[in-house]
Amino acid sequence: MSSFYSIEELQQIGFKSLGENVLISRKASIYGAEKMEIGSHVRIDDFCFLMGKIKIGNYVHIAPYSNLVAGNAGIEMQDFSGVSSRVSVYAVSDDYSGEALTNPTVPAEFTKVVEKPVKIEKHAIIGASCVVLPGVTVSEGSSCGAMTLVNKSTEPWSINVGIPGKKIAGRKRNLLEIEKKFREHMEE
Repeated sequence: MSSFYSIEELQQIGFKSLGENVLISRKASIYGAEKMEIGSHVRIDDFCFLMGKIKIGNYVHIAPYSNLVAGNAGIEMQDFSGVSSRVSVYAVSDDYSGEALTNPTVPAEFTKVVEKPVKIEKHAIIGASCVVLPGVTVSEGSSCGAMTLVNKSTEPWSINVGIPGKKIAGRKRNLLEIEKKFREHMEE
């Protein structure tokens, strides 16, 4: 038996949509599959946790132990984006100020949940153990180095590191030409 679900098994999970060549580990946890759109050439590794309204484009990798908590606000990962191991992306979070109770065991009227969509745009890459908070856009081509706290949107084609994350440099765009060659190769 493969460590990834077969196409037949993936279809039975009940995703909103499912592309071709999708590899999802049998050890991944999927909650709310009916709200998830999975593109083609996607790989989701062991011990990943995905919950809520999630849209994944094409050629996307979600590395082991990553956590995507989308709720109804939603998380979108565009083509050629990826998250490294132990990344946590939150479109939903409790309020930590002390103004309300916290955690999902408490009725909603006593909590103050923050829900804002998160977007990880084309060619964006998020390094190991980063945390992305509600309302953030990791802009096209930007990268976030390991252990970065991404609490505000990044600039396109930027390299970001730290707690909180800050731009330290521009990111090269050579990969756009490589993508063009790759697409031409795929059409042959």
